Order: sequence, then C-alpha cells, then structure tokens
Amino acid sequence: MTESELAARHRAVLPDWLALYYREPIEIVRASGRRVTDAAGRTYLDFFAGILTNAIGYDVAEISDAVRAQLDTGVLHTSTLYLIRKQVELAEQIARLSGIPGAKVFFTNSGTEANETALMIATQYRRSNQILALRNSYHGRAFGTVAITGNRGWSASSLSPVKVSYVHGGYRYRDAFGALSDEDYIKACTEDLRDVLETTTSGDVAALIAEPIQGVGGFNVPPDGLFAAFKEILDAYGILLISDEVQTGWGRTGEHFWGMQAHGVTADAMTFAKGLGNGLAIGGVVARGDVMDSITANSISTFGGNPIATAGAKATLDYLLDNDLQSNAAKLGNHLMAGLRELAERHDIVGDVRGKGLMIGVELVEAGGSGIPAPSPSLAAAVLEETRARGLLVGKGGLYNNVIRLAPPMTLTHEEADEALEILGASIAAVREGTK
Repeated sequence: MTESELAARHRAVLPDWLALYYREPIEIVRASGRRVTDAAGRTYLDFFAGILTNAIGYDVAEISDAVRAQLDTGVLHTSTLYLIRKQVELAEQIARLSGIPGAKVFFTNSGTEANETALMIATQYRRSNQILALRNSYHGRAFGTVAITGNRGWSASSLSPVKVSYVHGGYRYRDAFGALSDEDYIKACTEDLRDVLETTTSGDVAALIAEPIQGVGGFNVPPDGLFAAFKEILDAYGILLISDEVQTGWGRTGEHFWGMQAHGVTADAMTFAKGLGNGLAIGGVVARGDVMDSITANSISTFGGNPIATAGAKATLDYLLDNDLQSNAAKLGNHLMAGLRELAERHDIVGDVRGKGLMIGVELVEAGGSGIPAPSPSLAAAVLEETRARGLLVGKGGLYNNVIRLAPPMTLTHEEADEALEILGASIAAVREGTK
C-alpha cells in the first residue's frame, strides 16, 4: 500500500481536524539517531522530533533496554492502586530536579492531561475558578485547556469551566509593546497584569499559567525576568504560578533545565510531558506538596505513570543527565541561531529568528513594506514543503501559522546542524525566488 493510499484511508475514518503535514503526507517506518525513513524509503534529518517528544533521538539502546526489561516481567500495567517502583523512583528524581520545596509528583499520559490536572489542583487549592493566561498561549486540546488557550486557531470553543483573563507577554514580535526595550517591555506587561487583575477579576484568582517559551504559538521568547516581575504581583494576591514546561523542560532551552529558571523564580507547580518519555506517552505535574494534596475527593490514574512508561522515562532522564544534553542544546542552539540570523539578513521573507537552545522559531513574512511585515502562512507552507523535498523535517506554528519551528533531538551533532542550515538556506532561497 502506498502512502497516498494510506492517506486516503486516514481521511476517510479520522476527523477532518486531525491535521497532516505536507501535500503528500508521509508514513515514518524506521528511525535511528536523528534520522527517520518513510514508507517509500526516503530518509530525512528530523528537526521536529515528533513535536519535541523524541528528545534523545531514535533507537537509543539504554531506553529500549529499559522498556524491554519491563516487558520481560510480563507486567505492562497495574494502575496506581498498586505500588510501581519505577514510578516512585522517577517521581523522586523529578521532585529533586524541580527545585520546588516539598514537591510531589502526579503522572499523566500527556501534556494536555498534565495541564488539566494543574488547573484542578490550583482551583481547588485557591477555591476559585479564575485563571490568568498569556495571549497566544497553547496548553492542550481538552475542555479546560482549550479554555485557557489564547490562540484562536487552537481554541475550538468559547465554552469554559473556568473564567479566564489574558495578559500581555507572549508574542513580543507583534505585541503592542514589542518595540519597547526589555526593561520597558517588562514594565508595560507587569502594569497590564496589575490592570487586568483590578478590572477583569474579583482578585481571588487561582493561578497564572504560562509557557516560559510559547510552543505552538511560534517559539516566542519573553525577556528574562518577565515572570519574576509577574510573580511579585501574584504573590501579593496569593495567586499561584504554574509553569507549562511541556516543551521547555529537560534542558532543551540550553541555559536552564526548566524554562522558568531563566526568570529567576520557582513556580508553585510545573507541568511536563513530551521529551520525558522520548516517544512513550507520559506527562505529569510537580507541585508544592500542600497544593498537590488539596484534592480531597478520591482519585486514581488508570494509565498515568504505568510501569512501561516510567521505566522508559527514567532511562531517558538518566541518559539526558549522564550525557549533559543540556550543554549540547546550548552549544548547537547558538550555532543554529547564528546561521539562521545570517539567512535572515539575506532574505527579506524572514521577519524574525528567535528561541533558546534547540527550540528555534523562524517567522516568515511578506517581502517589502514598512514596519513589522505582514505574516505569510503561504511562505511558511512553501518552506515546509521545500525542506521535506531536500531531506529535512521541520515543524510549523504561530498565531498566523507562519513560523517554522526547529526542535531536533538534543543529541544533535555539529555536522547535522550544518546540514540543516544548508537545507534551510536553499529552501528559503527557493521560496523567495518563487515570489519574484
């Protein structure tokens, strides 16, 4: 069966809103290192890693061995009604790494479920259904997380189990305060937060939830210190800070293990997922013990923190730490950013290059014009196709779907980074030539 035939079957039985990349979608059937192979035998350098999930790359012996050892016991599942040794060991490790005093951990199956749990414990702890979120944010596809998503393209419903107020500080490139200096931008966003609290809430807000770097929103990076300024105000009101580390966690930003650390603050709770399992379905929340324990009703998780997922996740986290992949992300991220900014100087359709570590966004814009150029989703779509044709897989996102997202496995090599830069340069040049 060809990939086109499989795509037709996919469209016949799966929802129309379940997006597929590329005019001719591909099926990935084999993988090793940082490369994947499709059903037609074409091999690609993977710079999106299953949406930042295959953080260590593919076919890693240490992770495969850990999963295989658990499979060999015959115990694939027990539920949280029974002790799970790897779950306890992994929770202990994450609690230590979090820096949160008296931290406790609850495991889920995804980032969406992790953020739903964070909303539940925060609203229960504060006895309030009011939530603050950032404009252009994305926190998942469930009922509660869609309600706090500040990006119309990913918010399918206006119905909400919580009352949400949105503040500035997410998408700086096109923000009303975007032209300000870092210091003045932080001041303006902080004054906006204070104004929102005083005018759109009753004051007793449960939490502010924020991605340290917006993921789906286009890898938008606020100035370091923004959330420290926010937290001073939050603390004055008793409002919790939830850091959505689903995409920024585990050292991907290079300079810090958690994205929120760039701001010099410790969140009251952090959510995580994606890279922890290196492809296995696992997520979770790490929070202050008193916040986590605020749930008084009975609760379990049938699949969260199951023996297979936690065995693989523990091996992934150990591998990441033992091989100092955070440093590799910093080094190669700087190399990629320098190369991409050179490309931006040569091609006027690149409006902005931003990011930290191996989490980089390239915003495509209409050529010409004055001020901030208009976003161009069509050019981003063309670059996505061109890179695929040249053997590189990248992602796409942003409020206007005009941002190329680069997030390769953190085991990336210098040679692979150069290969990607060459392909990106050729692809952007081809797309620019096509606009003339």
